[in-house]
Amino acid sequence: MATDSQDRLRYWIRTLGNLLGETIIEQEGEEIFEQEEEIRNLAKSWRAGDQSAQHQITRLVSHLVEDPPRALAVLKAFSTYFQLVNLAEEDQRVHILRQRALAAHEQGAPMAETIANAVRRLQAEGVDADKVRELLRELLIMPVFTAHPTEAKRRTMLFKLKTIANILRELDRSDLLPSERAEKEDLLRENIVLLWQSDEMRDRPPTVMDEVRNGLYFFETTLFRLLPQIYREMEKALADCYPSAEFEIPIFLRYGSWVGGDRDGNPFVNVAITEETLRAHKEVVLEEYKREVEALYNHLTSGQSRVDFSPEFIESLRRDLMLVPDSEREVLDRFEQEPYRQKLIMMFRRLEATRIENQQSWKERKLNPRAYRNAGELLADLHLIRESLMQNKGERMARGHVSTLIRQVEVFGFHLATLDVRQHSARHSTAMAEVLARYGIASDYEKMSEADRVALLSREIMNPRPLTARLDFSEETNETLGLFRLIRQAREVIGPESIQTYIISMTTQVSNMLEVLLFARDAGLMGQIQVVPLFETIEDLRAAPQIMTKLFQNAAYHQHLALRDNRQQIMIGYSDSNKDGGYLIANWMLFRAQRGLAKVCEQNKVKLLLFHGRGGTVGRGGGPANRAILAQPPESVRGRIKLTEQGEVISGRYSNADIAHRHLEQLISAVILTSGHRPHYDHEESWGKVMDQLSETAYHKYRQLIENPAFLRYFHETTPLEHISRLNIGSRPSRRKASPAISDLRAIPWVFSWTQSRVNLPSWYGVGTALADWVERSGEQASAEEEQTKRLAQLSEMYQNWPFFRTVLDNVQMGLCKGDMPIASLYAELTDEATRTEIFSDLQAEYECTKRMVLAVTGLPELLENEAWLQRSIKLRNPYVDPMNYIQVAALKELREQPDAPTADALRAAVLLSVNGVAAGLQNTG
Repeated sequence: MATDSQDRLRYWIRTLGNLLGETIIEQEGEEIFEQEEEIRNLAKSWRAGDQSAQHQITRLVSHLVEDPPRALAVLKAFSTYFQLVNLAEEDQRVHILRQRALAAHEQGAPMAETIANAVRRLQAEGVDADKVRELLRELLIMPVFTAHPTEAKRRTMLFKLKTIANILRELDRSDLLPSERAEKEDLLRENIVLLWQSDEMRDRPPTVMDEVRNGLYFFETTLFRLLPQIYREMEKALADCYPSAEFEIPIFLRYGSWVGGDRDGNPFVNVAITEETLRAHKEVVLEEYKREVEALYNHLTSGQSRVDFSPEFIESLRRDLMLVPDSEREVLDRFEQEPYRQKLIMMFRRLEATRIENQQSWKERKLNPRAYRNAGELLADLHLIRESLMQNKGERMARGHVSTLIRQVEVFGFHLATLDVRQHSARHSTAMAEVLARYGIASDYEKMSEADRVALLSREIMNPRPLTARLDFSEETNETLGLFRLIRQAREVIGPESIQTYIISMTTQVSNMLEVLLFARDAGLMGQIQVVPLFETIEDLRAAPQIMTKLFQNAAYHQHLALRDNRQQIMIGYSDSNKDGGYLIANWMLFRAQRGLAKVCEQNKVKLLLFHGRGGTVGRGGGPANRAILAQPPESVRGRIKLTEQGEVISGRYSNADIAHRHLEQLISAVILTSGHRPHYDHEESWGKVMDQLSETAYHKYRQLIENPAFLRYFHETTPLEHISRLNIGSRPSRRKASPAISDLRAIPWVFSWTQSRVNLPSWYGVGTALADWVERSGEQASAEEEQTKRLAQLSEMYQNWPFFRTVLDNVQMGLCKGDMPIASLYAELTDEATRTEIFSDLQAEYECTKRMVLAVTGLPELLENEAWLQRSIKLRNPYVDPMNYIQVAALKELREQPDAPTADALRAAVLLSVNGVAAGLQNTG
């Protein structure tokens, strides 16, 4: 097998491609294979400049959609090819990471963007051990899994692809015997056949609990075992750089989830589902602990004839044995000489009793005296074992498996991942109006002024009497109030880590926060949960610092903050702000909001935790997370960050343990570095004024486009929007309400649709006009050229020296490269000529303008020349993605012309399969 990195990747792509070809011939016949190859070769010729190839592809595809089963087979071929190529590239990435790690070890220096490298940089900056301890006390990195519907692959397909990835890793071994290699190659062929025979799409939308189980899969397969390794690496990095110092490593890395807690716009998430979600979390973590305790039982065979045991441990064991009925003592008596194993048997039984108790609903729950009441009790047992080992020549065992399990319990508790709750502000206002009217406190709350609302809510929060007695309101209000009671119960049954945060979507005023605080106080949660505003639109981001200033000055809210050690979490939304105002102003308003919020919090002596609602694509705040963190205002991070991981990003980052490890290394490294000496930019104030002008110009250009009466028609007719909602990739409806308006469409299908049609509008539109307009502004005509040269030089200086601006433009480069105007023009043919002339001509012109200006500012000869691997990957993928776009366009055209034709259902299936295939090819959905 090839050993050079690129040769190795080519080898695996060629091998997998050949095996797929054999599978197609075996399963579908030579004719389908030859047709797929003909279309692929024509697509390559077209990309190479042969314009006649485009007409041939169009002709072939037109005939193909007349026979939908054949079209489905050809689409399946391209889609499956990309699934296999993505695995090969993932395997190659792991291979390169391991090579770099080995090279760094040989050189005696840590690899870049690792925990060890970040700690070493702090040391080099003169940060002493005491300062590091301060940093550690505040350090928090909290990725949060969401169920946002952007994962186009079924969980069954994820399992199948993971199996194939494992086989590829086995085949990479150099010590395989010929017979072993042949056996694994046969297994690879078998799984590729199964991949071919498996349905890529779900036949029904997933339920909320399906989504919960999908999220839990990554904890079971990757995170439960990976996180202790990350903590060990932190310990080692600190020991290496500060050998004479001792450090207490707090729980700085933990996970959250929205799945089963996020009810904003999802009618299927209710109180019962949230309880079931919390019990599912506990079920998974208890099963993991049982496995680990059983492994420890097999491991800790220390006998009384060989070593001593601590008195505290022996006393604990004696107490436990006294509670064991005679009928269950036989097994324990067999291990009388091995006390650790006796203790672990009883711990296993207690965990099983806890698991059985957890299967009951909380209303019907009967306490089992043998069950662990909380994770602290399990932790206490493990600490007894560790201390006994440490005192009796068992240091190696204490620092090994036992310490790993202790760390797992400290991180995951009985909650596994902290469940966030989110609801729209309008739901709280409606519920509050009903409650206040019922008790004669306010007859028409919703018509009151904001000042009067704030005054009323503040009085009620400070009033010690309960607000509500029984839940006998309307169904929606009972659900809203019942949720707060469930939160209180979850914290009692599972622990305070189970639910810590209540997020308010579309926070626009102080009363939105006080309504939730009053409901929380009524449920006995005053000061116990974080009440978190979510600022999402451009106007809300602008107003965010002023809203928080007013909130911090409110006496009732001040009381809540005092109970929470003056800590405030604030969430900012990347998706809706982009859809609302376009890419450039969304990014600038997010940057300014962070800076403004950090300043307001500092002025009010409040410790800020910013929660970044980032999506997978550039248009929804995606891109490399570590670069994004280092590009933020340093005062807005300060070693603490919370961020969402959504849809296909979760499977991309966490399906493979090595890639998950690298992702977390980069994330933690970036956050640590925000606590060190960040560079100061002398010209940042003047650069900010430039950004003010650029973003306003881009905003007006963007709003002019989407407010054009022809735009809505163009969007609906030239994208597969109506079919994306049929993909069955999420339980949540794609629209907030039944309306064709862009404002009511969720950000994910908005981005997904533009990605499919290869316009990729949310990641670049308006940037070109903004840059060009700013450069071309000048005074006297005679000096215009000189002035433009100066202005362009200033933008280039901003790109070279300001991480924020560089990250923004590099993400624009990626958006432009993944877009493709020749393919987009095929979709433009799906609408009438007048609409096409009105809208697509503008899109083309703005695309070319943006490309020209980005190259001028960056000084690059080609887009992504500074990310050669990504540029190469996109160029290599295009000829394989293009045929799926051609087939998608032809199928959409046929469906619109003959929606009731006998082949309509098969054509809809072809559209959906093409959507999956294009998403796999571009490695982006929404």
